[in-house]
Amino acid sequence: MEQCTLCPVGCKAERNKQAGACGVKGITVAKYCLHAFEEPALSPNHKSGAIFFGGCSLRCVFCQNYEVSRAKLGKEVSPKELADIFQKLEEMGAENIDLVTGDHLSPYVSEALSIYKPKVPVIYNSGGYCKVEALKEIDPYIDIYLPDLKFFSSELSERYTGRKDYFEYASKAIEFMAKKPVLFENGQMKKGILVRHLILPCCTSDSIKVLDYLKSVLPEEAPVSLMRQYTPMGDTQNFPELQRTLTDREYRRVKDHALSLGFSSLYTQDKASADKAFIPDWNE
Repeated sequence: MEQCTLCPVGCKAERNKQAGACGVKGITVAKYCLHAFEEPALSPNHKSGAIFFGGCSLRCVFCQNYEVSRAKLGKEVSPKELADIFQKLEEMGAENIDLVTGDHLSPYVSEALSIYKPKVPVIYNSGGYCKVEALKEIDPYIDIYLPDLKFFSSELSERYTGRKDYFEYASKAIEFMAKKPVLFENGQMKKGILVRHLILPCCTSDSIKVLDYLKSVLPEEAPVSLMRQYTPMGDTQNFPELQRTLTDREYRRVKDHALSLGFSSLYTQDKASADKAFIPDWNE
């Protein structure tokens, strides 16, 4: 962390003194709460113990948590204070500890988990843009991997995130995460991997390539979540194609392809999911 190369950006910032390309130095928490909107396999009772970390090295222009990912909100905490948050969420009735966008903080999060390992499943909720070397260090503390696979195309990832090498790193990360054995108990996932893919307007052909890839690398029992919740947010004013939600035809095309591939467990969303009402209130 003295010359940070934790994520693929490799900015070499001296993270104990200055923010890296991710926008933060140490752990910044924007919010922790019982979050109701994760997949049913993760939180059947709608009580995911979500911790939203500030900063992100993946600069998605359409980010729905834009103020958080750009480190405009949040409070710095120590690993011990983060461990205390784990316990508070458990006391509140959390069904899991959901580490939302912590790729750029994994050594600090590992330290917190070494101080206190929650009794409920720990979820590594990742944007996918991370290094296998970093995952290997935190892996002993993680029960469930919840990565996004946003793009197959390097042209799209460069246009919307500035990272042309997104799939190169995300595919390797997912293949590592997919080694975690999948385990369900009474309908709730306790271990394994669940991959999300957010379909973007005008990008259905890329989504189909993403699904083809996932079918080739995921365990048969691993769920896939096909998200329709895209709604224009973030910094999309210079991207006219992103100024609308998905059409029924776009979502149906990708959904039908997913069904044709025969995923044993596939989560889908209806049109109403594309609503800002599902985004956390950062002022609470």
